Amino acid sequence: MPHRLQIALIFITPLLLLAGLLGAGALLGVDAPLLGRNYVVRMILPEPGGAVGLPEILGPEDASRPLVVIDAGHGGHDPGASAEGLQEKAIALNLALALRDELLREGGIRVAMTRDDDSYLVLEERAEIARRLSADLFLSIHADSAGDKAGVTGASVYTLSDRASSEAAARFAARENSADMVNGVELANQDADVNAILIDLAQRRSQKGSDEFSRLIVREGADNLKFNPQPLRSAALVVLKSPDVPSALFEAGFVSNPEDAGRLASPEGRARFAEAMARAIRIYFAREAGA
Repeated sequence: MPHRLQIALIFITPLLLLAGLLGAGALLGVDAPLLGRNYVVRMILPEPGGAVGLPEILGPEDASRPLVVIDAGHGGHDPGASAEGLQEKAIALNLALALRDELLREGGIRVAMTRDDDSYLVLEERAEIARRLSADLFLSIHADSAGDKAGVTGASVYTLSDRASSEAAARFAARENSADMVNGVELANQDADVNAILIDLAQRRSQKGSDEFSRLIVREGADNLKFNPQPLRSAALVVLKSPDVPSALFEAGFVSNPEDAGRLASPEGRARFAEAMARAIRIYFAREAGA
């Protein structure tokens, strides 16, 4: 075959194939894609500067009552850790709901949930909800997986590491956001050095509260919850980086461990968790009120 004919076929064959597909589509009544057809996916975004929706605050209407924000980790398209048909997002939500109900049943404490259904929030949104609500305490609930290491077991409590705490305070101080407040003090139009001091002091106070709360969780849960041999831990976790809200992350156990998984998925296990965590929260607030 002459080279010129081969080259011509290289260019003509795709056109013939396209023409054949269009013809077949027309015979079958299937619309073929057309150049210029609009396949753009449109999403309605909130107006710039518009208020972001906040969850409902449940419990006493008295705003002087302490407020705890409970965060069920993961959600939506993010299932978190998974094993044997169990998903972290569902475990965390069920534990969070059990704790909410226990706190409301006993009364005296206001409660808000970052999510109470299978919705997704980015990490920064979760802590920001607590700040926007001027929460007195923030608790994020998760579960873990050790992969094929089924022997790894037990709950643990995370607070923000000292280094991460200092870095978070520095980043917060560097923001140019006139709406930012720390411990009720507006940072707008303040001297940058004064703001840095205010934020550092707030972070230190918050960190002290976080550490105290984490120890209370381990103490109050000692009889009813199974903890890891090293239950108190610290890490640079985004969800804990609020500068003025004491915060802790509770890893309830390992979905990869059959014993942990069975406990976390059972109504009895959720009830024991809710009772122990509610006690820790109440003791924490009682100490804060007496300080």
